[in-house]
Amino acid sequence: MRIATWNVNSITARLPRLLAWLESTGTDVLCVQETKCTAEQFPADELRELGYASAVNATGRWNGVALISRVGLDDVVAGLPGGPVYDGTEEPRAISATCGPVRLWSVYVPNGREVTHEHYAYKLRWLEALRGAVAADAAAARPFAVLGDYNVAPTDEDVWDPALFEGATHVTPAEREALAKLREEGLSDVVPRPLKYDHPYTFWDYRELRFPKNKGMRIDLAYGNAPFTAAVKDAYVDREARKGKGASDHAPVVVDLEF
Repeated sequence: MRIATWNVNSITARLPRLLAWLESTGTDVLCVQETKCTAEQFPADELRELGYASAVNATGRWNGVALISRVGLDDVVAGLPGGPVYDGTEEPRAISATCGPVRLWSVYVPNGREVTHEHYAYKLRWLEALRGAVAADAAAARPFAVLGDYNVAPTDEDVWDPALFEGATHVTPAEREALAKLREEGLSDVVPRPLKYDHPYTFWDYRELRFPKNKGMRIDLAYGNAPFTAAVKDAYVDREARKGKGASDHAPVVVDLEF
């Protein structure tokens, strides 16, 4: 079984690349973030033609998450139970479903903007709510994973120049502690180290040729419980999908499992 997560940075803008990638990789389930569309605009028909069902939590603008599966979509829950609101709105940043033998979440953690911004405090509250929401599934005997754009680099090794991020979001002790507390619920990072290259980044800003220079961050993560992690046979960042005109600024993270 092949499961992946990908911040597509607008599914309508990335649709031809997404469809081609699904066909070429044989992915069974894709966790999508930053759809940037409404649920009505989501390309469910095009995906259905490839054999994929879709579950979507999206209202437009810059958020939105989805699960795309060809192995089933059952018990769908849109949203983060007990999650905080921002500016009076519950943003569409989480969706979960059972896909074959696995329970999965697709999450798009708030960016945080600046440490002094209210969005940063909202980010920390959101991560704490996520910890509480996944605790029961993380402890269960069923394979379970939370995949997505966490907007946090877990360690200094996960950013291309830690000194440049000093005092900025994505690397603060509070954000990293929130990830550590999430892992304490029984979840592990399933992407191994080392990979086939020294720095398995997943995001590279469009500016300043950062992708060709490999000036990136690892913020797209796959956290699985013990039954999920035991089934992992391979995990990698598909850097090829970040190349070329019209690419997202994120690369997919792919996890292969054997049950």
